[in-house]
Amino acid sequence: MIVIAHVSDVHIDEGERSAARTRAVLRYLEELPYDLAAVLVTGDITDNGTPAEYAIARELLRSRHPVVLCPGNHDDRAVFRAALPVPAPGAEAGAIPAATPRSPYAPVNQAVRGDGFVVALCDSSVPGEHHGLLEDQTLTWLDGVLTATPRETPVLVAFHHPPVPLHTPYVDEIRQFGEERLAALADRHPHLTAFLAGHAHTAAATTFAGRPLLVAPGVHSAIRLPWEHPDPADPHLHLGLPPALAFHVLGEDGRLTTHYRTVPV
Repeated sequence: MIVIAHVSDVHIDEGERSAARTRAVLRYLEELPYDLAAVLVTGDITDNGTPAEYAIARELLRSRHPVVLCPGNHDDRAVFRAALPVPAPGAEAGAIPAATPRSPYAPVNQAVRGDGFVVALCDSSVPGEHHGLLEDQTLTWLDGVLTATPRETPVLVAFHHPPVPLHTPYVDEIRQFGEERLAALADRHPHLTAFLAGHAHTAAATTFAGRPLLVAPGVHSAIRLPWEHPDPADPHLHLGLPPALAFHVLGEDGRLTTHYRTVPV
């Protein structure tokens, strides 16, 4: 049994609230009696992309489990790359290197090969924008990771922005676009088992390209769904709910199961 923790949208700033919520989630993972195969953090590591925020995030996201991260729309690729090791501490042994970036603003893509699985984290951020897009070089890199992975080994593909609408208007306006290119790539690789995303600040499950698309809830906050706040003037973020995360479990039969868990602060 392979267990992977999926954390997203920690939005570290220089305040205590985001730090306390992130600290609670990492403490919960540290205290587990089981060694996780990986901890994925799918973007919006910081709230403003500043060096000071990344310095705080680097300390808060330390773990005895292998940690792998990708940027989100609140991150800055150049500062992310300079401040956070790629791959993160603990993940180096199974890391699959990305191509050497031509610039500090090239996509931050990384993958980790574990015992019986591969996770590829793709950078869906678009510098200066809030919507998502997988650049051609990211898709080429992902195609190479999938081609190099034996067909009997499941591959989980993760990124920040979901590539389909989730019926959350605020998020759907800034989701991942150009998704037909990713779907065409998936058609060539049947061992691509599932897609994992964040960005939406809500636990969600749907499908994309014939695979499960599993969205991690937000650590920083939760989004209020349209039927939960009929007044459009209401704020769309719910700050009162506890932080949450997902556990993705790959069984010996190859079946993927996902559990969602809230964490007290």
